[in-house]
Amino acid sequence: MFTIQSMQPTQHQEVAQLIHDSTNGWYLNQLGQELFTGGPQSTMLFCDVYETLDPGCCLIAVADHDQMILGSCFYHPRETHIALGIMNVHPSAFGQGVARQLLQRVIDVADEQQKAIRLVSSAMNLDSFSLYTKAGFVPRQMFQDMVLDVPLQGIGFGDLSGVEIRDAREEDLPAMADLEYRVAHIRREKDYRFFVAANAGMSRQQDRPHWHTSVLYRQGEMQGWMVSIVHAGSQMVGPAIARDESVALSLLQHELNYRAGNRMVFLVPVECQKLVQTAYAWGAKNCELHVAQVRGAFRPYQGVCMPTFMPETG
Repeated sequence: MFTIQSMQPTQHQEVAQLIHDSTNGWYLNQLGQELFTGGPQSTMLFCDVYETLDPGCCLIAVADHDQMILGSCFYHPRETHIALGIMNVHPSAFGQGVARQLLQRVIDVADEQQKAIRLVSSAMNLDSFSLYTKAGFVPRQMFQDMVLDVPLQGIGFGDLSGVEIRDAREEDLPAMADLEYRVAHIRREKDYRFFVAANAGMSRQQDRPHWHTSVLYRQGEMQGWMVSIVHAGSQMVGPAIARDESVALSLLQHELNYRAGNRMVFLVPVECQKLVQTAYAWGAKNCELHVAQVRGAFRPYQGVCMPTFMPETG
Protein backbone atom coordinates (compact mmCIF):
# COMPACT_ATOMS: atom_id res chain seq x y z
CA MET A 1 0.00 0.00 0.00
CA PHE A 2 1.14 3.53 -0.70
CA THR A 3 -0.06 7.11 -0.46
CA ILE A 4 0.16 9.81 -3.13
CA GLN A 5 1.39 13.15 -1.81
CA SER A 6 3.36 16.23 -2.89
CA MET A 7 7.15 16.11 -2.77
CA GLN A 8 8.69 18.13 0.05
CA PRO A 9 12.09 19.92 -0.09
CA THR A 10 13.56 17.38 2.34
CA GLN A 11 12.75 14.62 -0.20
CA HIS A 12 14.60 16.07 -3.19
CA GLN A 13 17.67 13.90 -2.72
CA GLU A 14 15.62 10.71 -2.45
CA VAL A 15 13.64 11.60 -5.57
CA ALA A 16 16.89 12.35 -7.44
CA GLN A 17 18.19 8.93 -6.37
CA LEU A 18 14.96 7.32 -7.59
CA ILE A 19 15.21 9.07 -10.98
CA HIS A 20 18.85 7.98 -11.32
CA ASP A 21 18.34 4.34 -10.32
CA SER A 22 15.02 3.76 -12.11
CA THR A 23 16.06 5.36 -15.40
CA ASN A 24 19.50 3.77 -15.48
CA GLY A 25 18.02 0.39 -14.63
CA TRP A 26 15.72 0.53 -17.66
CA TYR A 27 18.45 1.73 -20.03
CA LEU A 28 20.90 -0.90 -18.81
CA ASN A 29 18.33 -3.64 -19.25
CA GLN A 30 17.12 -2.49 -22.67
CA LEU A 31 20.13 -0.79 -24.28
CA GLY A 32 23.09 -2.02 -22.27
CA GLN A 33 24.19 1.42 -21.05
CA GLU A 34 23.29 3.99 -18.44
CA LEU A 35 21.65 7.28 -19.35
CA PHE A 36 22.78 9.23 -16.27
CA THR A 37 26.50 8.65 -15.77
CA GLY A 38 27.07 11.49 -13.29
CA GLY A 39 25.51 9.79 -10.29
CA PRO A 40 22.40 10.88 -8.36
CA GLN A 41 23.79 14.38 -7.96
CA SER A 42 23.31 14.89 -11.70
CA THR A 43 19.60 14.04 -11.50
CA MET A 44 19.10 16.68 -8.80
CA LEU A 45 18.79 18.87 -11.90
CA PHE A 46 15.16 17.79 -12.25
CA CYS A 47 14.25 18.76 -8.70
CA ASP A 48 16.19 22.03 -8.87
CA VAL A 49 14.81 23.24 -12.20
CA TYR A 50 11.26 21.96 -11.87
CA GLU A 51 10.80 23.22 -8.33
CA THR A 52 12.09 26.61 -9.47
CA LEU A 53 9.59 26.67 -12.33
CA ASP A 54 6.63 24.97 -10.64
CA PRO A 55 6.93 24.67 -6.86
CA GLY A 56 4.81 21.89 -5.43
CA CYS A 57 4.14 20.21 -8.79
CA CYS A 58 5.83 16.90 -8.13
CA LEU A 59 3.76 13.98 -6.89
CA ILE A 60 5.32 11.05 -5.08
CA ALA A 61 4.06 7.62 -4.03
CA VAL A 62 5.18 6.83 -0.47
CA ALA A 63 5.04 3.31 0.98
CA ASP A 64 2.77 3.24 4.00
CA HIS A 65 4.89 0.78 6.02
CA ASP A 66 8.33 2.40 5.79
CA GLN A 67 7.83 5.79 4.00
CA MET A 68 10.08 4.76 1.09
CA ILE A 69 9.44 6.77 -2.08
CA LEU A 70 8.20 4.25 -4.64
CA GLY A 71 7.49 6.64 -7.52
CA SER A 72 7.61 10.26 -8.61
CA CYS A 73 6.02 12.38 -11.33
CA PHE A 74 6.58 16.04 -12.24
CA TYR A 75 3.95 18.08 -14.04
CA HIS A 76 3.91 21.64 -15.39
CA PRO A 77 0.69 23.71 -15.59
CA ARG A 78 0.87 26.17 -18.47
CA GLU A 79 -1.46 28.70 -20.11
CA THR A 80 -2.85 26.26 -22.69
CA HIS A 81 -2.08 22.80 -21.32
CA ILE A 82 -0.36 20.71 -18.68
CA ALA A 83 2.98 19.16 -19.59
CA LEU A 84 3.70 15.80 -18.01
CA GLY A 85 7.28 15.53 -16.83
CA ILE A 86 9.61 12.69 -16.00
CA MET A 87 7.94 9.78 -14.20
CA ASN A 88 9.81 7.03 -12.37
CA VAL A 89 8.89 3.96 -10.36
CA HIS A 90 11.25 2.03 -8.11
CA PRO A 91 11.92 -1.49 -9.47
CA SER A 92 10.64 -3.00 -6.22
CA ALA A 93 7.23 -1.41 -6.90
CA PHE A 94 6.74 -2.52 -10.51
CA GLY A 95 3.26 -3.88 -11.16
CA GLN A 96 1.69 -2.24 -8.09
CA GLY A 97 -0.14 0.50 -9.97
CA VAL A 98 2.19 3.30 -8.83
CA ALA A 99 2.59 4.93 -12.26
CA ARG A 100 -1.11 4.55 -13.02
CA GLN A 101 -2.15 6.33 -9.82
CA LEU A 102 0.42 9.11 -10.24
CA LEU A 103 -0.80 9.68 -13.79
CA GLN A 104 -4.44 9.69 -12.69
CA ARG A 105 -3.73 12.46 -10.20
CA VAL A 106 -2.30 14.63 -13.00
CA ILE A 107 -5.28 13.78 -15.20
CA ASP A 108 -7.58 14.90 -12.39
CA VAL A 109 -5.75 18.25 -12.23
CA ALA A 110 -5.99 18.67 -16.00
CA ASP A 111 -9.68 17.78 -16.09
CA GLU A 112 -10.41 20.23 -13.30
CA GLN A 113 -8.62 22.98 -15.26
CA GLN A 114 -10.16 21.77 -18.57
CA LYS A 115 -6.75 21.48 -20.20
CA ALA A 116 -5.08 18.95 -22.44
CA ILE A 117 -2.05 17.02 -21.18
CA ARG A 118 1.02 16.77 -23.40
CA LEU A 119 4.13 14.63 -23.04
CA VAL A 120 7.06 13.17 -24.92
CA SER A 121 7.75 9.54 -24.05
CA SER A 122 10.11 6.83 -25.25
CA ALA A 123 8.63 4.81 -28.09
CA MET A 124 10.96 1.99 -27.06
CA ASN A 125 9.45 1.68 -23.59
CA LEU A 126 6.25 -0.17 -24.39
CA ASP A 127 5.18 -0.26 -20.75
CA SER A 128 5.05 3.54 -20.56
CA PHE A 129 3.60 3.78 -24.07
CA SER A 130 0.78 1.47 -23.03
CA LEU A 131 0.27 3.34 -19.74
CA TYR A 132 -0.40 6.58 -21.61
CA THR A 133 -2.48 5.22 -24.48
CA LYS A 134 -4.68 3.27 -22.05
CA ALA A 135 -5.29 6.56 -20.25
CA GLY A 136 -6.51 8.20 -23.45
CA PHE A 137 -3.32 9.76 -24.82
CA VAL A 138 -2.99 9.77 -28.61
CA PRO A 139 0.42 9.61 -30.39
CA ARG A 140 0.74 12.72 -32.56
CA GLN A 141 4.38 13.04 -33.64
CA MET A 142 7.39 10.73 -33.85
CA PHE A 143 10.95 11.95 -33.28
CA GLN A 144 14.37 10.50 -33.98
CA ASP A 145 16.73 11.01 -31.05
CA MET A 146 20.06 11.84 -32.66
CA VAL A 147 23.41 12.10 -30.88
CA LEU A 148 26.43 13.97 -32.22
CA ASP A 149 29.93 14.43 -30.86
CA VAL A 150 30.39 18.01 -32.03
CA PRO A 151 33.99 18.55 -33.20
CA LEU A 152 36.02 21.20 -31.41
CA GLN A 153 36.17 23.14 -34.67
CA GLY A 154 32.39 22.95 -35.04
CA ILE A 155 30.50 21.79 -38.10
CA GLY A 156 30.84 24.84 -40.34
CA PHE A 157 28.31 27.50 -41.11
CA GLY A 158 25.42 27.45 -43.55
CA ASP A 159 24.03 30.23 -45.68
CA LEU A 160 22.84 32.92 -43.29
CA SER A 161 22.26 35.63 -45.88
CA GLY A 162 19.14 37.59 -45.10
CA VAL A 163 18.77 36.29 -41.55
CA GLU A 164 19.98 37.33 -38.11
CA ILE A 165 20.85 34.76 -35.46
CA ARG A 166 21.76 36.03 -32.00
CA ASP A 167 21.35 35.32 -28.30
CA ALA A 168 17.79 35.68 -27.07
CA ARG A 169 16.93 38.71 -24.94
CA GLU A 170 14.01 39.50 -22.67
CA GLU A 171 12.40 41.66 -25.33
CA ASP A 172 12.18 38.56 -27.56
CA LEU A 173 9.85 36.72 -25.17
CA PRO A 174 6.51 37.88 -26.65
CA ALA A 175 7.63 36.96 -30.17
CA MET A 176 8.88 33.56 -28.95
CA ALA A 177 5.53 32.86 -27.32
CA ASP A 178 3.56 33.99 -30.37
CA LEU A 179 5.67 31.85 -32.70
CA GLU A 180 5.19 28.69 -30.64
CA TYR A 181 1.48 29.35 -30.55
CA ARG A 182 1.40 29.60 -34.37
CA VAL A 183 3.50 26.44 -34.80
CA ALA A 184 2.46 24.17 -31.92
CA HIS A 185 -0.67 25.97 -30.62
CA ILE A 186 0.57 26.11 -27.03
CA ARG A 187 1.83 28.87 -24.74
CA ARG A 188 4.37 28.59 -21.91
CA GLU A 189 6.11 31.94 -21.54
CA LYS A 190 7.35 31.01 -18.06
CA ASP A 191 9.70 28.50 -19.67
CA TYR A 192 11.15 31.00 -22.15
CA ARG A 193 11.65 33.57 -19.42
CA PHE A 194 13.56 30.98 -17.39
CA PHE A 195 15.78 30.04 -20.37
CA VAL A 196 16.60 33.63 -21.28
CA ALA A 197 17.27 34.67 -17.69
CA ALA A 198 19.49 31.61 -17.30
CA ASN A 199 21.42 32.68 -20.41
CA ALA A 200 23.01 35.44 -18.40
CA GLY A 201 22.56 34.15 -14.87
CA MET A 202 23.99 30.63 -14.97
CA SER A 203 27.72 29.99 -14.98
CA ARG A 204 29.64 27.25 -16.74
CA GLN A 205 30.49 25.49 -13.49
CA GLN A 206 30.22 21.72 -13.86
CA ASP A 207 27.56 21.35 -11.18
CA ARG A 208 25.30 24.07 -12.62
CA PRO A 209 23.37 23.93 -15.89
CA HIS A 210 24.63 26.15 -18.64
CA TRP A 211 21.73 27.25 -20.79
CA HIS A 212 21.86 29.03 -24.12
CA THR A 213 19.01 30.35 -26.25
CA SER A 214 19.25 31.58 -29.84
CA VAL A 215 16.68 33.40 -31.95
CA LEU A 216 16.49 33.79 -35.72
CA TYR A 217 14.93 36.81 -37.41
CA ARG A 218 14.27 37.46 -41.08
CA GLN A 219 13.30 40.96 -42.20
CA GLY A 220 12.57 41.91 -38.61
CA GLU A 221 10.20 38.97 -37.97
CA MET A 222 11.08 36.08 -35.67
CA GLN A 223 11.26 32.82 -37.60
CA GLY A 224 12.55 30.48 -34.90
CA TRP A 225 14.26 29.95 -31.58
CA MET A 226 16.31 27.16 -30.03
CA VAL A 227 17.56 26.31 -26.54
CA SER A 228 20.36 24.01 -25.39
CA ILE A 229 21.73 22.86 -22.05
CA VAL A 230 25.02 21.33 -20.94
CA HIS A 231 24.98 19.66 -17.53
CA ALA A 232 25.94 16.28 -16.10
CA GLY A 233 22.24 15.35 -16.13
CA SER A 234 21.36 16.65 -19.59
CA GLN A 235 23.29 17.61 -22.72
CA MET A 236 20.55 18.40 -25.21
CA VAL A 237 19.49 20.81 -27.89
CA GLY A 238 15.87 21.84 -27.49
CA PRO A 239 13.21 22.88 -27.13
CA ALA A 240 13.08 24.59 -30.49
CA ILE A 241 10.38 26.10 -32.66
CA ALA A 242 10.83 27.08 -36.31
CA ARG A 243 8.62 28.22 -39.15
CA ASP A 244 10.19 25.65 -41.50
CA GLU A 245 13.04 23.16 -41.88
CA SER A 246 15.50 25.70 -43.27
CA VAL A 247 15.09 27.88 -40.18
CA ALA A 248 15.40 24.84 -37.88
CA LEU A 249 18.55 23.72 -39.71
CA SER A 250 20.21 27.15 -39.40
CA LEU A 251 19.44 27.29 -35.69
CA LEU A 252 20.58 23.71 -35.09
CA GLN A 253 23.89 24.31 -36.83
CA HIS A 254 24.37 27.53 -34.87
CA GLU A 255 23.55 25.90 -31.52
CA LEU A 256 25.75 22.87 -32.17
CA ASN A 257 28.65 25.14 -33.06
CA TYR A 258 28.06 26.97 -29.80
CA ARG A 259 28.37 23.57 -28.07
CA ALA A 260 31.53 22.52 -29.93
CA GLY A 261 33.40 19.77 -28.10
CA ASN A 262 30.29 18.35 -26.42
CA ARG A 263 28.20 15.26 -27.11
CA MET A 264 24.72 16.64 -27.81
CA VAL A 265 21.36 14.91 -28.23
CA PHE A 266 18.48 16.43 -30.22
CA LEU A 267 15.04 15.21 -31.28
CA VAL A 268 14.13 15.64 -34.95
CA PRO A 269 10.60 15.06 -36.35
CA VAL A 270 10.87 11.95 -38.52
CA GLU A 271 9.25 13.66 -41.52
CA CYS A 272 11.88 16.46 -41.57
CA GLN A 273 14.06 14.73 -44.17
CA LYS A 274 16.39 17.67 -44.76
CA LEU A 275 17.14 17.96 -41.06
CA VAL A 276 17.62 14.22 -40.64
CA GLN A 277 19.89 13.81 -43.67
CA THR A 278 21.99 16.84 -42.76
CA ALA A 279 22.43 15.53 -39.22
CA TYR A 280 23.61 12.21 -40.66
CA ALA A 281 26.09 14.09 -42.86
CA TRP A 282 27.49 15.80 -39.75
CA GLY A 283 28.03 12.38 -38.18
CA ALA A 284 24.95 12.12 -35.97
CA LYS A 285 23.54 8.70 -35.10
CA ASN A 286 20.12 7.56 -33.94
CA CYS A 287 20.05 6.59 -30.26
CA GLU A 288 16.32 6.28 -29.46
CA LEU A 289 12.81 7.15 -30.64
CA HIS A 290 10.31 9.36 -28.83
CA VAL A 291 6.69 10.14 -29.47
CA ALA A 292 4.65 13.21 -28.58
CA GLN A 293 1.32 12.19 -27.08
CA VAL A 294 -1.66 14.35 -26.20
CA ARG A 295 -4.70 13.66 -24.05
CA GLY A 296 -7.37 16.14 -25.08
CA ALA A 297 -7.59 18.75 -27.81
CA PHE A 298 -4.80 18.82 -30.39
CA ARG A 299 -4.11 20.85 -33.53
CA PRO A 300 -1.48 19.65 -36.03
CA TYR A 301 1.88 21.40 -35.98
CA GLN A 302 2.36 24.13 -38.56
CA GLY A 303 6.14 24.22 -38.62
CA VAL A 304 8.97 22.40 -36.85
CA CYS A 305 8.87 21.49 -33.16
CA MET A 306 11.97 19.90 -31.58
CA PRO A 307 11.12 18.97 -27.97
CA THR A 308 13.30 18.16 -25.02
CA PHE A 309 12.99 16.93 -21.43
CA MET A 310 14.30 19.95 -19.57
CA PRO A 311 11.59 21.08 -19.24
CA GLU A 312 9.22 18.92 -21.23
CA THR A 313 7.58 20.31 -24.34
CA GLY A 314 4.97 17.91 -25.71
